[in-house]
Amino acid sequence: MEHRGQAESALGGAAYGMLFVLGVVMGVVGGFTHPLWQAGPVPGGAVLWVLMLFLVCLGAGRLMRARLGAAVAGAGWLLVTMPFTVQLASGDLVIASGVPGYVYLYGGLAALVVAYLLSPSSGGGSWLLRGYPPKNPT
Repeated sequence: MEHRGQAESALGGAAYGMLFVLGVVMGVVGGFTHPLWQAGPVPGGAVLWVLMLFLVCLGAGRLMRARLGAAVAGAGWLLVTMPFTVQLASGDLVIASGVPGYVYLYGGLAALVVAYLLSPSSGGGSWLLRGYPPKNPT
């Protein structure tokens, strides 16, 4: 069993916290900008955001060497995106129903699932902690 020090655990927790914040930022910016660019019938902005979300979540999972990295970044995106789909009493709606909204929402959910499944399920720790052998208690 690998024993980790307090500093190593804090570093890992900070990395997961930053991945969550990255997912939140991607959700806010993507929610407002996904319908801006359209190439004919193809919603280019939404497709671009789905691709970026997939790459960020896959990269997070691979760099942290755990599916938790992809899940944490995806959870930040979901935390912001799902309330954006709710219509308020005043009629405001960030992610509207339509081709760009559907591509962004459902494509993003599919991107999260695929990135999660392609991430390593377990490993020898994150890239942050590589190279630190367990300390000998004696």
